Amino acid sequence: MQLILHRVDLRLTHTFTIAHDSRDVQPTLIVELQDGNYRGFGEATATRYYGITIDGMASALEAIRERIENHSLADPEQFWADMQPYLAQNSFALCALDQAAWDLWAKRQGQPLYKLWNLDPSNSPLTDYTIGLDSPERMVQKMQERPWPLYKIKLGRPEEDIALVQALRRHTDATFRVDANCGWNVADAIQKSKILASLGVEFIEQPLPADDWEGAKRVYEQSALPIIADESCILESDVDRCAGYFHGVNIKLTKCGGITPARRMIFRARELGLRVMVGCMTESSVGISAIAQLLPLLDYADLDGAMLIANDPATGVTFGDGKVVYAKENGTGVRLRLGNE
Repeated sequence: MQLILHRVDLRLTHTFTIAHDSRDVQPTLIVELQDGNYRGFGEATATRYYGITIDGMASALEAIRERIENHSLADPEQFWADMQPYLAQNSFALCALDQAAWDLWAKRQGQPLYKLWNLDPSNSPLTDYTIGLDSPERMVQKMQERPWPLYKIKLGRPEEDIALVQALRRHTDATFRVDANCGWNVADAIQKSKILASLGVEFIEQPLPADDWEGAKRVYEQSALPIIADESCILESDVDRCAGYFHGVNIKLTKCGGITPARRMIFRARELGLRVMVGCMTESSVGISAIAQLLPLLDYADLDGAMLIANDPATGVTFGDGKVVYAKENGTGVRLRLGNE
């Protein structure tokens, strides 16, 4: 088995702004595992918020190249367990490697990955389409460019948030979800939840700073809308902690270390009665196609990453009016198209 690393700069169609970041280019690392005629792909993006760089991920993987290339990969879960001790400090690199492993393994079996898990994609939830924080006029324009049944609205300017959602609501009947990206306080969240409920908002994602557990409890008990944890739910152990503080969790594969731990987190959240969402980090079709294999297990999905970029380096799953359309390929459905590929 051969390890190949591809560094790619993803160009965003629009400047993407959230409460703590703004960017026009998203650097990403695509991991390829090649074994004879089979090629498995995985991906993880760089992020300043979590201190993740492309060089850091590449160095972490290069340090264990021999272990990776000599592994039999007979079982992706065992492969993850064997690699995790060496990549424990870089969950993003572990995620990209794990996705590639599952893709390669399923291609060896000659089946799409979701079929090997006995999942029925007809039960998949719709994915939302994210509207990054901007002026009301620009956000309306972004909605009009892509009519969609379900929008995720990035907020985080407490004095403007309600007026912004009201302005957007005048232009669409689509369901809204709002994501404050840790930008509110307790009073903001409770008060705004009542108004947002009347504006057709389905839930609020991570209104408070990630470590404000006392505040999260109060919002959980008094909010007029479900509250979904994002920055407060990173590792597997965080799922248990979120019970009684949030109504659901948003699992990000890059943060937890890949498909393998994400599946365990989904099953554990179900045991605890939590709603389950899986989100993305503006990945290309490589990462989105890997995440999409989990869709039938979810209540909510935020898998619009590939739709936000102008130079997708791969093909894979697509979304028609919010509904996943799986590629007619085995594994996760990814085909890379870098250079002459």
